[in-house]
Amino acid sequence: MEKLTTVEGVAVPILRINIDTDQITPGKELVRMRTEGAAASLFAYWRYIGDREPNPEFILNREPWNKAQILLADRNFGCGSSRESAPQALRAWGFRAVIAPSFGGIFYNNCFRNGLLPIEMPIEDIRSIAMQMEAAQGNAKVIVDLSNQTVTAPDGTRKSFKAPGVLREMLLLGADEIDVTLRRAAETDAFRSRDRIKRPWAYRAA
Repeated sequence: MEKLTTVEGVAVPILRINIDTDQITPGKELVRMRTEGAAASLFAYWRYIGDREPNPEFILNREPWNKAQILLADRNFGCGSSRESAPQALRAWGFRAVIAPSFGGIFYNNCFRNGLLPIEMPIEDIRSIAMQMEAAQGNAKVIVDLSNQTVTAPDGTRKSFKAPGVLREMLLLGADEIDVTLRRAAETDAFRSRDRIKRPWAYRAA
C-alpha cells in the first residue's frame, strides 16, 4: 500500500457525468497495459486519435494539465464494471485524488487500495474549484489534506469531506486490511480474553 497524507497540485477538470471504468481504461487496452504500463491506457478513447496519436483537444494532452495530481469530475465517476485497472491507471498517471459528487461503489473502495483518494463533494464546490483552475490556465494549486479531511481551493476556500474510518486509516498509514488488523493485536487479544469467559464453549479446549 502507498500512503497519502496531503497532496498539493494541479486539479484538472473533466466534468462529465457517468465516466465509467471502460472510459477510464478501455477494454481493448487491458492487454497493452501489460507491456506499455497502466498510465498509457488512461482515458485512451479520448487521449488518442486513431491508434496512438495524441488528441490535442483532450485536456490531459496539454500543459500544465498533464501534470495534474487531482482530478475534478461530475457524479457517478467510476461506475460500471469492477475493473481495478481504472484506479491503477489513474495512480500510474500521477493522480493522488479524485473529487466528484459520487462514485461507483467498487471503484470507490478500490481507490483506497491503490493509493488514490476518492473525495465526495457537492458539484457546486467542484465547479467553483474548476473555474478557478481554468481562470489560472492550470497555473494554480489545490491542497487535499486527508489528515484533516479538507480540500483547499486556489482562492483559499476550505471545504471539509468525510472518508470512511478504516479506509482513511489504511491510506494514511500505507497499510492494507491485514496490516491494520495486526496493529490492533492487543485490542483483539483483550476481546478474546473477555469473550472466552462469556462463551467458553466457542473456544477449542487447549
